[in-house]
Amino acid sequence: MDLLPVRFDHPDAMKLNDLVQAEYTERYGDGDVTPLDPAMFDPPRGLYLLAYDRIGRPVATGGWRARDADDGYADGDAEIKRMFVVREARGRGLARLILARLEESARLAGRTRVVLETGTMQPEAIALYESSGYVPVGAAGKFGAYRDSPESRCFFKAL
Repeated sequence: MDLLPVRFDHPDAMKLNDLVQAEYTERYGDGDVTPLDPAMFDPPRGLYLLAYDRIGRPVATGGWRARDADDGYADGDAEIKRMFVVREARGRGLARLILARLEESARLAGRTRVVLETGTMQPEAIALYESSGYVPVGAAGKFGAYRDSPESRCFFKAL
């Protein structure tokens, strides 16, 4: 497996973004409306990773973007976005690998905390984050576009 940094608007990243949006629609009735600009993931204030399998197919993605005090974020936050593994590649540790690389990149960029938002209809994501040391935030500490949604679950991890 190859894990490569790409821009968020790379054609293979967009292909997987379409798949994750379709999965969000299956689970929640609609895609993620969080505004994302490809430049948000450009180093040194972000990173977007794309994993390819042995025959060159894109199978997993994830990125982080710098966030500062706004919409419930704190100065020094790195927000994880678009963690996704195609169904046929799940269960192989790809999400855990991508998450670890993103955390290390954010730490090296001077970020002090990693934050992320997921939802109640993604129990496998919640299990991954909790087993990776992420702590749920209370309702008063929620952040991002879905902070007022009862289905939203926000997590953080100090770097």
